[in-house]
Amino acid sequence: MIKPLLIEIGVEELPAVPFLKELPSIEKKWADILEKNALLCGFEFYYTPRRLVLWHSEFLLEQADREEEFFGAPLHVAYVDGKATPAAIGFAKKCGVEVEELGSIQKDGKEVLYFKKTIKGQNSKNLIGEMLQEFLDGLNFGKSMRWGSNKESFIRPIRWVGSMLGDEHVPFSVYGVESKYFSYPHRTISYEPFAYDFAGDFFEKLERGGVVLFPNKREEMILEQFKALEKEHGIKIEVDADLLAEVVAITEAPTALIGSFDKEFLRLPAEVIITSMKEHQRYFPVFKDGKITNRFIVVSNAISDDYDLIVKGNEKVLRARLSDGLFFLDNDLKNGLSIHGLKDIVYLDGLGSVFDKVIREKGIVDFLQAKYKRNLGIEIDYKSEKELGLHLNRAIMLSKADLLSEMVYEFTELQGLMGYYYAKAQGEDALVSLAIKEQYLPNSEDSELPSNVFSSIIALSAKLDSLLALFSIGKIPTGTKDPFALRRAVNGIIKIVLDKKLAFDIKEDLKTLSKNYQRFDISELEKFFLERIYQFFDANISVIKAVLESGERDILKIYQKIEALKKIVDSSDFKEVFSTFKRVANIIKGLDVDTEIVVDVKLFESEYEKNLYNAYKKVISKSYETYEEKLDALFSLKAEIDGFFDNVMVNSENEKVKHNRLSLIATIYKEFKSVADIKEISI
Repeated sequence: MIKPLLIEIGVEELPAVPFLKELPSIEKKWADILEKNALLCGFEFYYTPRRLVLWHSEFLLEQADREEEFFGAPLHVAYVDGKATPAAIGFAKKCGVEVEELGSIQKDGKEVLYFKKTIKGQNSKNLIGEMLQEFLDGLNFGKSMRWGSNKESFIRPIRWVGSMLGDEHVPFSVYGVESKYFSYPHRTISYEPFAYDFAGDFFEKLERGGVVLFPNKREEMILEQFKALEKEHGIKIEVDADLLAEVVAITEAPTALIGSFDKEFLRLPAEVIITSMKEHQRYFPVFKDGKITNRFIVVSNAISDDYDLIVKGNEKVLRARLSDGLFFLDNDLKNGLSIHGLKDIVYLDGLGSVFDKVIREKGIVDFLQAKYKRNLGIEIDYKSEKELGLHLNRAIMLSKADLLSEMVYEFTELQGLMGYYYAKAQGEDALVSLAIKEQYLPNSEDSELPSNVFSSIIALSAKLDSLLALFSIGKIPTGTKDPFALRRAVNGIIKIVLDKKLAFDIKEDLKTLSKNYQRFDISELEKFFLERIYQFFDANISVIKAVLESGERDILKIYQKIEALKKIVDSSDFKEVFSTFKRVANIIKGLDVDTEIVVDVKLFESEYEKNLYNAYKKVISKSYETYEEKLDALFSLKAEIDGFFDNVMVNSENEKVKHNRLSLIATIYKEFKSVADIKEISI
């Protein structure tokens, strides 16, 4: 039989950010517990800041009966001279029966003790409390707290628990709270509980009590209210997905309201205004004609006939925030960008100050300027390399200067951005200012990239220094731990060099740059890069391995080779073609193809040898614009290779002929290996 099951956990207001981080796992964790208890069924999970609700429209009243099999020792061990040994007695005890009730069965060619019993399913009502306790204990919100005399901890104190199976209350206790059949409406409506007789009664009374239980409905309400406000005021509300999720999580009855602030504060950079709104107050910024306005949107959780006081209260709070911002801005502009105080900011134990980091980055910038001279020349108009060098030097030396500003001290997420505004204000070159702004890009999975090669050099220097410096003092990520985001740094380097088509050899270039750091095993850093390459590129692992095993270490060429090989491997006719070239790889096992290979045409005894050699020479005599074209040309040798294998005995009795034939195959294999090691491909 089945009945609907409702469970509600009432809590003090949940903090949105840690709750939302755990949200994707919540339903799976409950489903796992249902499955573990043989009660798996469809269910829905709802939440507000004051309640977590599990709703099952069809819940089994009993577990299904199940059979459990027990296998014991072989009979010759279990019985000696017809008498039960300790092995048999112990097995019977484990099964909960007398020795006489045991049977036997053939298993793995032996006659062994055997017992099968039927385990009757339990009444699910008796399991719900334990299941819910296990569920709540398994939720991971980071920090948790204790309250009252409880030894257990949870993200916030649990104030009530409700549970109804059909129209029957399910009694149990979690965290010292006894389950009941009552809940609470929205606080604006009442602080008194209401009782309910069944699940449908709960949902109806909760709605009448001003609570919008369903998070998707709250989101729809907010977005509809936004549209209405946009139409009424001729504005555009910037909807940040993460902020919207937070607001949905902290409201039970959302109402979008529009407020304003003095136009004087528009003197602040738009990012400062937006950060003040989003990060501290959870307000949505308002734009008109593409520019930020002196208005904002707050989503209230109150139910009222007059929201003026709420709007005025939020305007007062925001005014104080923006006043602080304006004070910081004016002070910072007056003081200007300076690097002297960076010597007093410790970067990391063993790596000196932030100023020391800047100096190390400058060394990398000098290296990259020389390396990317051509790329810079194509993209940027400058009078001389010396002038360009001065600008790059200025950009890197000022890159961390805004860490000393009052604005960044208050809003750490604005580092780099405030440096950009302050650099512009003091008349720095446009390239310098922009590079300061873009130095941390990319800073997330979907982040923008530096807009030009100049900025890219500054961004690369910061990431490369972090990698080299931290590896040099043994701060190497292990397992899932990566406190300094070095994996993200490698991903950022890969993205930049691919976007700007920059050459970067992760073996030679890192080796050269490492000379300015404490001595360490540079191969460990190379290995770290290669691990990220396997994760970064969307291709068959064997394709990536084939390219890397060729010895290629230039990131741009690695990408180009992977893409070329991937297209060929993914083609419909590759499997038939590949069998031939797998044979090529297999037949020359043991030969060192990285040495010079000589083929003597005078030792050819068959036209098939000549045909293959001539076809090969024709292929390599041409130049190819892409790796894909070169691979296509090499794979086109299939007919000649098949003819060779079908008609030529490679293992000739004449050692010179045999070696020459192997050399012929090896030269073809070696040509493939200049792009990818084909023996590593698996399909």
